[in-house]
Amino acid sequence: MATDGNESVKVLIVDDHAVVRQGLITFLELQDEIEVVGEASNGKEALQKVKELHPDVVLMDLVMPVMDGLTAIKEIKLMRPETEVIALTSFADDEKVFTAIRSGATGYLLKDVQPQDLVKAVLAAERGEVQLHPEVAKKLMHEVLAPPKEADAIEELTEREREVLGLLGKGMSNKEIARDLSVSEKTVKAHVSSILNKLNLPGRTHAALYAVKRGIAAN
Repeated sequence: MATDGNESVKVLIVDDHAVVRQGLITFLELQDEIEVVGEASNGKEALQKVKELHPDVVLMDLVMPVMDGLTAIKEIKLMRPETEVIALTSFADDEKVFTAIRSGATGYLLKDVQPQDLVKAVLAAERGEVQLHPEVAKKLMHEVLAPPKEADAIEELTEREREVLGLLGKGMSNKEIARDLSVSEKTVKAHVSSILNKLNLPGRTHAALYAVKRGIAAN
């Protein structure tokens, strides 16, 4: 994984359209913090590239020949859990969204994403933080099943934990939350860990969706 030093975030781009891949490469290579280490035209090629190149982040299209992106996400996370995957697609279909997140995707963006938001998402994913397209978040909140005893669990959160949960629901990173609340990133990480524990949620993505679903991320 990249560090806080001069090491760039290594990115693999997976899309069956050469024009899309080239456009992403051209833009991302202009970013000092990002190094595009390879490209693949389908999920099967992506698995081989991940084995060879050990990318920090994979930008993964979902609809491709040979092996689709949803299958590839699951296989990549089994093979190399430390590699984060962002679904980057034209489709916000409910089932695709839900399956991608369940398979281990750290983020889900549509291809109309603003360039700088894509950069932000890549850097956030490398830190294990979630970025979701607003439309995707709305769709996901209707699909995610409430955890057991959800009504009771929310009452266990402290006031500060509720604040952190609300900011997670807005897609903010640990650094942004720390700045917003005037606390350290270490403190934010501790709050996030406690939130996941108390709400019986598997990760930040589910916490963000939980916050949106419960209206905690409003305003």
